[in-house]
Amino acid sequence: MRILTVGGSGREHAAVAALHRSGADIYAVTRNANPGILGLAKEYRIISDDNDVDAVCEFAIEHDVEYAFIGPESPLEAGLVDALENLGVSCAAPSAAAARIETSKTFMRELMARHGIEGNIEFASFSDAEAAAAYLRSMDREVAIKPVGLTGGKGVKIQGEHLNGLDESIAYVREIFRDNIGGGSVIFEEKLVGEEFTQMVFADGKRIVPMPLVQDHKRAFEDDTGPNTGGMGSYSDADHLLPFVAAEDRASALAILQKIVDAMAAEGCPYRGPMYGQFMLTATGPKVIEINARFGDPEAMNVLPIMETDFASVIKWMVTGKYKEEVKFKNLATVCKYVVPEGYGVEPITGKQLCVDEEAIRECGAEVFYANVESKEGELYTGKSRSVAVVGIAPTIEEAEARCENGLKHVKGESICVRKDIGKKHLIQRRIDHMKHLRS
Repeated sequence: MRILTVGGSGREHAAVAALHRSGADIYAVTRNANPGILGLAKEYRIISDDNDVDAVCEFAIEHDVEYAFIGPESPLEAGLVDALENLGVSCAAPSAAAARIETSKTFMRELMARHGIEGNIEFASFSDAEAAAAYLRSMDREVAIKPVGLTGGKGVKIQGEHLNGLDESIAYVREIFRDNIGGGSVIFEEKLVGEEFTQMVFADGKRIVPMPLVQDHKRAFEDDTGPNTGGMGSYSDADHLLPFVAAEDRASALAILQKIVDAMAAEGCPYRGPMYGQFMLTATGPKVIEINARFGDPEAMNVLPIMETDFASVIKWMVTGKYKEEVKFKNLATVCKYVVPEGYGVEPITGKQLCVDEEAIRECGAEVFYANVESKEGELYTGKSRSVAVVGIAPTIEEAEARCENGLKHVKGESICVRKDIGKKHLIQRRIDHMKHLRS
């Protein structure tokens, strides 16, 4: 298989590593000199903007690729899949029309409402700042405030958590419109109470195949405090559930995702590729927080390293619909923690040198994936976003967390930090106790 990969984050490094294990020839396009990706690629090209459809297509033609895997969401919105498929490149990623499931939160909510899909919540969207502010003034309960379009996972603010009082909420709404955040329109959603979990699936336009459940940690600091980020780390369990998610809850989440795929096919925009369902497990079952048109980051780094099925075969199945077996994953737990530049989520300190001892990390029973870093003359430097992920893999979450921590000792540098409580027993127990209380 000759496969084009687009993107340079930890998610894409994990995907490239899985494809490399499958024996694929990788032709990578990335905005940053990610050493993990460049070291596995047969050929690569660094471009200033991975939304540059013409540049990516030119590279694909030059190297006669057969398939494409697009990691980030913004090239999907830019129509990269549509352009590549017009060239005869089969894409395991959604078209611009199908990617609206992520690129427009209003589209996602309205799709679920039109088709009566359970797990939807109350919402209202606005394209005018003053109308949005008036709606907020009329509300007698707290809501989640989100830009409608893409914000890199950092645009959501929740009243009572990130925003205190009506004045702060209206100020944030006006900021969204003034600064054109996420396209300059806003959606208000019912504030949910429960515990979040991620259910990712592979889809071929008709059928979905599940991946293990994962829990991400968005807040920058320990004990779920600090600003929202793109994700500080995540964990998964050996039984592919989570300690606070029962099998029937997972089955409900999968039924919702299947109905979303069915609805998109019925509306003429069939969904092909990985799909990420972020859910809130509430007292009455799973509710949809958002749907993403891709792997999660960091969640991809939990599931891809333990995938037993050949990833190149899954890529072909998503494109053709001809894969007949289930996608298999090892019964192992994983804990992923990101090394990030100090100040990440607000004002990151960039350009600091990193030293990563990959061999020592692997000796600890962990894997390393590079993200927003630059390799210059054999040295590694931090960028504005997450830098390096270390993933511990073991029979239990506790053992995987210990392996992750041991691996992190071999990532050294100035002005870096890690959220240390991810995968820790006390934090997981807090989530278990919370769900027991909600359902009692």
